[in-house]
Amino acid sequence: MGSMHNKPDRNSKVCTLAALKEKVVALQRRGGKVVFTNGCFDLLHAGHVRYLTEARSLGDALIVAVNSDRSVRKIKGPTRPIVPQAQRLIVLSALSSIDWIIVFSAQTPEKLIALLAPDILVKGDDWALSDIVGRATVEARGGCVKRIKTIPRLSTTRMIERILSLFHPRSLANT
Repeated sequence: MGSMHNKPDRNSKVCTLAALKEKVVALQRRGGKVVFTNGCFDLLHAGHVRYLTEARSLGDALIVAVNSDRSVRKIKGPTRPIVPQAQRLIVLSALSSIDWIIVFSAQTPEKLIALLAPDILVKGDDWALSDIVGRATVEARGGCVKRIKTIPRLSTTRMIERILSLFHPRSLANT
């Protein structure tokens, strides 16, 4: 992938919207099912890996739409992301469960979902079905929405809280 600050090379899983749309259309023409999910994927943990592996098993290719740094700040606040976008893309690209990655800056991936027309939209079961962005679009095209079971008490926010509690100044004074 080259330097973390350069654009991804041609072998990268990170795609432009135009290139990704071509790949999706080609796969669907061959009868393949495209799965779509999205998220910040700030501090990647076992819950993410399990979730992405299960999402990929639902179809023939998995698109992961990743919130840009600016988008993460809007959603999670000024102290996030912990891991910059370029590094998050490198880590996600290493996962065999992910076929294609696209970065988006909007607060939701609604427009991406409408443009890419995935067959299956996936979110964690911590999302109410009625709150899943893009659901109506996917279902109107004959696709489906799946909710994947999440691992209780395993989240990036909890990881950050644990790290902070372990390395709180009082804790450091005792080391």
